[in-house]
Amino acid sequence: MESKLNAYLSDLVVFYHKLQSFHWYIAGHTLLETHGKLEEYYNMINAQIDDVAEVMLMNGYHPVATLEEFKNNSSIKEAKGEFNTDVKAVYTELCNDFHYLLDAVVSIKEAADEVSSYQISSSMDEYISAYKKVIWMIEQTMM
Repeated sequence: MESKLNAYLSDLVVFYHKLQSFHWYIAGHTLLETHGKLEEYYNMINAQIDDVAEVMLMNGYHPVATLEEFKNNSSIKEAKGEFNTDVKAVYTELCNDFHYLLDAVVSIKEAADEVSSYQISSSMDEYISAYKKVIWMIEQTMM
């Protein structure tokens, strides 16, 4: 369980910075709308980072804490710090990342349920709902 949670925590940290990078470097006619939406996403992920680390500590696990550990444990790829006007490509990449995070939390929830770790399981329920909503909204936007 600890390794799954650390991988998830690491993915969140890298994803947070990816969202910030996209937020800083988005350009074009949808800047105002996209800039705000990306900020909303990175604020959501930032809160989840703290929640996951605290849940790990409350359950006797040791969350990774260095940038090197986060990068080594993450499967989410960083974004390049360069201006991007292809909003559809940005949202497609983010949707793929949210799908990846959704799969991760479902897997953690299943593992938590097997060992009756109710606090971890219920935390994952919140993330499942949040990610499903974001995915649905992005997919509807890209139709």
